[in-house]
Amino acid sequence: MMDDEEEVTVDGVTYKVASLSEEARTQVNNLKFVEAEIAAMQSKVAVFTTAKIAYENALRQALPRATH
Repeated sequence: MMDDEEEVTVDGVTYKVASLSEEARTQVNNLKFVEAEIAAMQSKVAVFTTAKIAYENALRQALPRATH
């Protein structure tokens, strides 16, 4: 949902979203949606990366010790 004060900056020019055409407002909403999805995916990648490290460490502990 957009308020009357919301602004968007494109190519260094700032626009009040409320004054844009319906098509431009639709594209602003599309961008906001995609940016939110990207942020959610980045958060998931961080969780999975942390889990991967934990599993690798657990695997190292479970492996037989090498003897030289």
